[in-house]
Amino acid sequence: MLEPADFADRTLIRSHWDTVEQQMREYLAALRDEMLFDKPFTEGEDKDLFFEDEDKDLFLWQVLLQVINHGTDHRAQLLRLLHDLGIETGPQDFIFYVYDNG
Repeated sequence: MLEPADFADRTLIRSHWDTVEQQMREYLAALRDEMLFDKPFTEGEDKDLFFEDEDKDLFLWQVLLQVINHGTDHRAQLLRLLHDLGIETGPQDFIFYVYDNG
């Protein structure tokens, strides 16, 4: 768990998330199709990361899909909070990203 006191300003938060993003990009760059049917919580270096017994039956593709969906849920929650504060938000659909970035 992260300590809120370690992220007292925007610069510290940005630095931390830049590191997280870099780690994610490195992981995804190394990801191969054949890895998608691994069971990451019972095989390999991540086998000690699961907390619930049901996690042991998950394939990597299922874990990755859960991460995407969970992130979408949090994004929606934040957008609602920003909206309630009167802050205008922009388009969030993936297709708009594709339109802008090809």
